[in-house]
Amino acid sequence: MSLKIWCPQNQVDSGIMAKQQEAFAAEHPEWNIKWTTEIVGEDVCQESVLRDVSAAADVFMFASDQLPSLVEAGAIAQLGGSTETMVKEENAQNVVDTVTVDGKVYAIPFTHNTFFMYYDKSILGDEDVTSIEKIMAKETADNVYNYYFESAGGWKLACYYYGAGLSVFGKDGSDLSAGVDWNNATGVAVTNYLIDLRNNKKCAFDSDLTVTELIAEHRLGAWFGGTWEYQNFHDVLGDDLGFTTIPTFNLNGTDHQLMGFYSSKAIGINAQSKNMAAAVAFAAYLGNAENQLLRFQMSSQVPTNTKASENAEVLADALTAVLIEESNNYSVAQPANSVFSARYWSNAGAISTEIKSGEITKDNVQEKLDTFVTAMTRE
Repeated sequence: MSLKIWCPQNQVDSGIMAKQQEAFAAEHPEWNIKWTTEIVGEDVCQESVLRDVSAAADVFMFASDQLPSLVEAGAIAQLGGSTETMVKEENAQNVVDTVTVDGKVYAIPFTHNTFFMYYDKSILGDEDVTSIEKIMAKETADNVYNYYFESAGGWKLACYYYGAGLSVFGKDGSDLSAGVDWNNATGVAVTNYLIDLRNNKKCAFDSDLTVTELIAEHRLGAWFGGTWEYQNFHDVLGDDLGFTTIPTFNLNGTDHQLMGFYSSKAIGINAQSKNMAAAVAFAAYLGNAENQLLRFQMSSQVPTNTKASENAEVLADALTAVLIEESNNYSVAQPANSVFSARYWSNAGAISTEIKSGEITKDNVQEKLDTFVTAMTRE
């Protein structure tokens, strides 16, 4: 029997996927599994699956906001039995919600998917990283960037607009009749704020320079990232690596708390798998408490499973504390409907792209935001 697995680079580099496959195969000698492991990032899993479901992996890891499109295409198997019970009983309800469509559970969440702030302690102190204004005001060497703006295709961009009280399709992202309010006066002010950041010589802009090359030379103060990047950053900065929740920003004299998108990363099973029993069993194995704890130990991914997250080693971890505080207090549920997924990423990503290129200016920002809202809400 063969099983094809799609997982991100960090699951291969850390050695955890190979370790889990070996252990699972030892528990199930009756299947005599031949493994094929391919690297497919959670962020692009949906498009890879939908390109040809019949050729996609039996088990894949993906970002939970992709779930509606996978369900709509009939590409992901609905869970039942003990696997569904595990998901419902061993995760908080807000986590279960990230893998549920129309009351049906389709995937096994394995880590929280949001971002927080990293910083270089040799450049910024704890008192400097509470607001973007304090970060930008810090006196640094001429070749040092105090802050790094990254849109991440609209994923990180959204925190400025949501932080100012704006939304896409209402508070929970599912009310299409609520429309999109990013083109009101507040949205204009947020965009102007980002234009000013782009033009500030102490702010690095995504793709001009990479975070890794900057921090290697202690040339970057603060930037946003996730737990899956911790080991790479720590390998570069060591004890100089700091982390905290995302900061506030000041808009026309008023402080606003940035609010990041929250979802989960999850394990799904191909609805067309030719070895469904083994695929379901392995997906459940990857997502159980024991393996979520192992994943935490080997690749710094904080477990969603409540049994694993109550482990003393997890509770004592400072990075975990920041992620949980970020998830609970400084984030909003990432909209997970097919209209949002189909329209938001390309249109929101274009906002930051055009800010960078200079196509969006303070003279035409209203027009550009009107175009964004029209694209998001068209019939």
